[in-house]
Amino acid sequence: MRIAICVKEVPDPTAVKRIDDGSHRLVRSGENTLNPYDRHAIEAAVQIKEGPAPDTEITIVTMAPESAGRSVDRALAQGGDRSIHIADEAAAGSDLLGTARVLAAALKRESFDLILLGQQAADSECYVMAGLVAELLEVPCVTQAASIELADGSVTVKRQVETGYDTVKAQLPCVVSVSDAINDPRYPPLPAIMGAKRKPHEVVTLAELGIDAGIALVGNIGRL
Repeated sequence: MRIAICVKEVPDPTAVKRIDDGSHRLVRSGENTLNPYDRHAIEAAVQIKEGPAPDTEITIVTMAPESAGRSVDRALAQGGDRSIHIADEAAAGSDLLGTARVLAAALKRESFDLILLGQQAADSECYVMAGLVAELLEVPCVTQAASIELADGSVTVKRQVETGYDTVKAQLPCVVSVSDAINDPRYPPLPAIMGAKRKPHEVVTLAELGIDAGIALVGNIGRL
């Protein structure tokens, strides 16, 4: 089993959020951290590896400046085995579709069985990235997962809806965004934190993914 988790670096929750008057983008020059909703996706993957699929490899995938290495290390410390970090100045300011195109290009290079995301981004409160990535990869997508079960090349998801829960079964590969109610993410111990820096960490550019920089800069609504 190969699981990829798309994560994002966001401003620290205690930081004052403001929009730059010139670029109309969220200012990210202060303290940043791993998107807290993504930690639930990582925990879900770790529980799969600890349970029904012990041979699972967990890959952390992110598009962010090189300075986001600390957030990537946090994701690896929580249970990731390796990371793919798309770091390219040409991608700064990408809108949702541009970001999804870059993530999908990175994911297409390898054969992942399951792609997990947190339910939303804490900075933009955006819920649609899972659907965009799934559409570009042309695979099924299930959102708001409250539980995940894998069997016989398929995933069964219990998902939260307004009236209670739905149960959805989809064939792998599949994109799933997890609810923040699915689990309580663990805090990594010191050895895991120290060991994160020694795990495989691949940094790639847009050109290495075969992406024209113009594709990443679809709009000017901020790097969501």
